[in-house]
Amino acid sequence: MHKIDFVVIDKKSQEDITRSILLQVISEQEQLGDPIMSRDFLAHVIRSYGDTMQSMVGSYLEQSLKLFLDQQQHFRDRIKSVVGIDPLGVVAGLAQKNYQLWKGVQEDLLRTFGGGTSHEEPEPAAPKAKPKRKVTPRAKKKIRPAAKKDK
Repeated sequence: MHKIDFVVIDKKSQEDITRSILLQVISEQEQLGDPIMSRDFLAHVIRSYGDTMQSMVGSYLEQSLKLFLDQQQHFRDRIKSVVGIDPLGVVAGLAQKNYQLWKGVQEDLLRTFGGGTSHEEPEPAAPKAKPKRKVTPRAKKKIRPAAKKDK
């Protein structure tokens, strides 16, 4: 993971809106898949606002996350020094390769059966008319139940 520092400036007001944009990104990510922050965690964070310890809570959470990320990187570096590869990098690479393969198969199927690509909505199939059959007197038969066999 690369650390890129950035600032988001509102074009009209020239205000720094980085913090609100980051909060919006977190909110959107938390609604997808498995969230990082539990409901209880979020409730505790909200309860910390206005408390005399508010600044300490923010600092504690920031330092805890930094320590966690540093330990994770240290662990990855140690595994890499022993095994010779970055295991998480390999897994991420495999996941990306599998995703690309799956995406290709999906697009091929849509092209073959749907007439388009995954970026296009497939056109609904026109209802097929049932072929009309002419019933002749010979084709009409009475269906009789099968005779029962005595045992």
